[in-house]
Amino acid sequence: MILNKIIERNISGQKVLGLFILTNLVYAFMLLVTIPNTMEFSNGMKLLDMMPTGYDFNYVNKLFSTLGNIGRETYLTRQIPIDMLYPLLFGISYGLVIAYFLKKINKLNTPFIYLCILPIIAGVADYIENIGIIYMLNSFPNFTETTVNTISMFSVIKSISTSVFFISLVVILILVGILFFKKSINTTLEEHSK
Repeated sequence: MILNKIIERNISGQKVLGLFILTNLVYAFMLLVTIPNTMEFSNGMKLLDMMPTGYDFNYVNKLFSTLGNIGRETYLTRQIPIDMLYPLLFGISYGLVIAYFLKKINKLNTPFIYLCILPIIAGVADYIENIGIIYMLNSFPNFTETTVNTISMFSVIKSISTSVFFISLVVILILVGILFFKKSINTTLEEHSK
């Protein structure tokens, strides 16, 4: 299977760790710099990227009005460019992270490998969300309720796939911990029996 081959070639500990660190540096930069810079103009309203349950036409209109010309420009030229890099990094690095730990519990070459696709789904949904936000920022106030609802749907898909991914990762990490614990107990028992 193609997915297995791609993953097997790329799940060395160093590569996974490097991508994980890079992804989270970009994420930290968004959380600490570009999102706060944009939110300076939002009067406390959340940006669309930060609304996991979606948003409606009235919210988007109010947010974009509150942001004003400078805030909308900041959203478009500071936050969105960084957020066009992040989904790719998230999809690749977290897909490899989950593959790395699946391999540790000997579940990589099972249907569990499809869990590696969850971050990619989240990344694709994030790109569609970003493209939609760019469109709405550029066409404000001339966009339709249908446009907002469609983009909001991809925001929800992004958040659901991300949530399912992190829940799966936590379960897998618990299994890795149990396996490690069992191995160390067995090793200790074997040493005492000698």
